[in-house]
Order: sequence, then structure tokens, then C-alpha cells
Amino acid sequence: MDDLNVKNPPALKQFIPTPPRPPRQSKSGIFGTIRQRCFNSIGNSVLTLCVVAVLFYLVKHVLDWAVFNAVFIADNRRQCMDISPDGACWAGVISWFNGLIYGRFPVDEQWRVNVGVLLGLVWLLPLMSKRIPLRNVILLSWIGLYPFVGAYLFLGGRFGAELGWIHGVMTCLALAFLTIIYVNWILSALGKKGLNELFVPLVSRFVERRIHLLSFVAVWLLIALVMALVLNQVSLEPVAIERWGGLFLTFIIASFAITMAIPIGVVLALGRRSKLPVIHWLSMTVIELVRSVPLITVLFMAVTLLPIFLPADVEFNKLAQVLVAVCIFAGAYMAENIRGGLQAIPKGQYEAAATLGLGYLHTMALIILPQALRMMIPNIMTSFISLLKDTTLVSIIGLFDIMLMARNIANDKDWVGMHTEPLVMISVLFFLFCYSMSQYSLTLEKRLKVDR
Repeated sequence: MDDLNVKNPPALKQFIPTPPRPPRQSKSGIFGTIRQRCFNSIGNSVLTLCVVAVLFYLVKHVLDWAVFNAVFIADNRRQCMDISPDGACWAGVISWFNGLIYGRFPVDEQWRVNVGVLLGLVWLLPLMSKRIPLRNVILLSWIGLYPFVGAYLFLGGRFGAELGWIHGVMTCLALAFLTIIYVNWILSALGKKGLNELFVPLVSRFVERRIHLLSFVAVWLLIALVMALVLNQVSLEPVAIERWGGLFLTFIIASFAITMAIPIGVVLALGRRSKLPVIHWLSMTVIELVRSVPLITVLFMAVTLLPIFLPADVEFNKLAQVLVAVCIFAGAYMAENIRGGLQAIPKGQYEAAATLGLGYLHTMALIILPQALRMMIPNIMTSFISLLKDTTLVSIIGLFDIMLMARNIANDKDWVGMHTEPLVMISVLFFLFCYSMSQYSLTLEKRLKVDR
């Protein structure tokens, strides 16, 4: 005992750290957790039982109508009612399913829609890998080049003839760029050099130094030339824009609006904060004018007033007019979200950029806008979700999107009066899309560490 006191005098015992205690382990299990949270008092127990009873009543009736008493195979609505008058008639939705997805797109050419959508997803697939360099370049290439490929697949016609040689050149460049992206991705995954680095020795014969950018451009043009020679032998059946519809048309409108919302919003937000009176008042007028009216008013104005301001020899189809209107509408709302993020940036960030000698463009592009956009991810994604749902309003001006195709089911002679089932299916689809966008927003916030 004396030896212990000599080694650890009483005066030094207060400086000896005590070992941490292990965390408390709950041994109650799932039933104990439910009892502690839902039945810990008389009031909570009564409320829990009421909620369970209401949920059981709702779920039981929904399942009885949608699943247990539903009819999935029938020739018409009358036959559905004879089989099960209290159940859903999903046979009509199944019969019109092709029209709900593709609209009036020819059945023999619907593979082009599938290829176009799959190609767009494949283009963005490398972004899921963190080892891919220049991820922003891939995203910008998708925004700038994929519409040319999609237009060629969806519109059809002779390559470079109906759509013009400029469109043909951009389509070849887009496909060549997609090829380079995937070859580089595969080679980097295998731990080898990229495609452009393999061609550097060939290019270096004509230059003094190895310029990777020049080698990349050379490989890009070479692959684009091969693509042009191949596509020149292909002729697709032309499909008029008026025959587009269904969920396919909804995705086109929503994709254009979501893609253009941030660029237009950034320009309008910076313009509203500008010290130049002309730019400031012009941006503010556009924002306030568009945000003061509903989307349906903007759509009607685009369809009726936009042709008046165009030259007599320029004609826009209804889809192009709708795209212009929806993009401006989305950009005006996005501008206020971005402006809120810009106002949240501390003044010290601007002062630090000025100390480094950065100009206005470099300050905004490298310091201010990245922080503002990252901070406003929840609001931006909320605007995107609202925009996806608002695209159903284009059915009012005559575009055969998924909502108008669902209304046409009730006008079919075999399915007259069937309104509920198509709307329920559309609701489920939109819930899945919107919920997926919301979850992606949460994942993006964690990856970008918005809380830091």
C-alpha cells in the first residue's frame, strides 16, 4: 500500500485520466422501443391505437380496391365491372400503357426512344465513379452535345439532310466524345493510360512537345469522322414532333427546363445584383414579371405571342415554344434561389478574392457561385421537383403528354368513363420520380458536405 502511494501520490491522482465508460447498451429490443415511444403514457397509447386503426382501415380498402378485387385482364370497362364492380380496372391502363409511355410515336420506331433514353443514362454513368477526372466536362458535354444525338434519334430522317449538316457534325462529335469517355473510363479502371495518351507519340512527331489537348482533339476528330462515314449509310423513318407524347414528352420538357434553369437563373441573379442600372432593371423586370403569373399563363403567352415577335419566315412548332416558356419560367424562379445563396455568402469571401487579385468573373466562378449553389441544394431540388410536376400543364395547350394521354383513355369507346385508374398510376409514377430526386439531393448534400 505504501509503494502504491509512493508511485501515485494523492496530489497526482486528480491528473490521472479515468478510463471511458462503455456506452449503455439497450436490451429492450424492438418491442421495448415501441413500448417506450408509443405506449409510454395513456395519451400516447390512445393516440397510437387511433393511428393504427385509421391506417389499417385505409390500407385495407386501398389494397382491396387496387390489388385483391382488381381486374387485370379484360377487353372493355363493362367486362371489368361485370367481373368485379368494387375493384380497379387495370386492364384499361395496361391496354393504353404503350400510349402513356410513348404517346403517338410509331410502334415500329419506339426502339429509337429506348435507345435515346438509354444513351443519355449511359453518358452520365461515369459520373458515379469518383476516379473519373474532369467530371464537370462530362456533365457539360451531356448538356451541350446530347440534344443533337437525341434529336437525330427522335426526329429521324436522312443523316445530315433533314436536320442539316451542322446538326450532323455535332451528332458525330457527340458520339465520338461518348466513345472517348467510356474508353478512358474502362482503361482507367484497368489501371492503364487513357485513349488520348496512347496517341500522343503519333501527334508528337509534328510538334516539339507532347500536348495532351492536341492529341485529344485529334482522336476526337478521327472517331467523329468514322462515325460520320457509318451514319451516312443510315436513314431513319421521319417522325413529326406532333406525334411525340406520353411520359417520353414529359421527360423531354422536364429535362430541358431543369438543364436550363440553373444557367438562366445564374445570369438573372447576377444581373439583378449588378450595379449597372440597365442590367439590374432588365433582370428584375423579367424575374418579377414571370414570377407574378402562373405557368399556364406563360405557356399561353408563348404559344400566342411568341410568333408575333419572330420574323415572318421563322416558324416555331408548339413544342419549341413550350420549351422556351418553361425554361424562362424555371430560370426566373431559380434566380431567386441563387440570389438567396449569394446573399448568404460572407463579405469576407469577396474581400479574400480581391486580395488574391481575382476579377469579377473569376471570383464568381471559382469562389462565390460554388458555395452559393452548394448551400442552396435543398431549394434548387425543390424547384426541380415542382417543375417536373408542373410539366403536366402542357396538356392544356394541346401537347399529348402523359396527362393528356391518360384523359384520352376515358374517351376510348372500350374504356369510356375510366378516370381513376390512369390518374392513380400517374400519381405513383410521379411519386417515384420525385422521391428519387429528393433522395439524390440528400446524397449530394452529404457528399458535398453542405454542413461544413
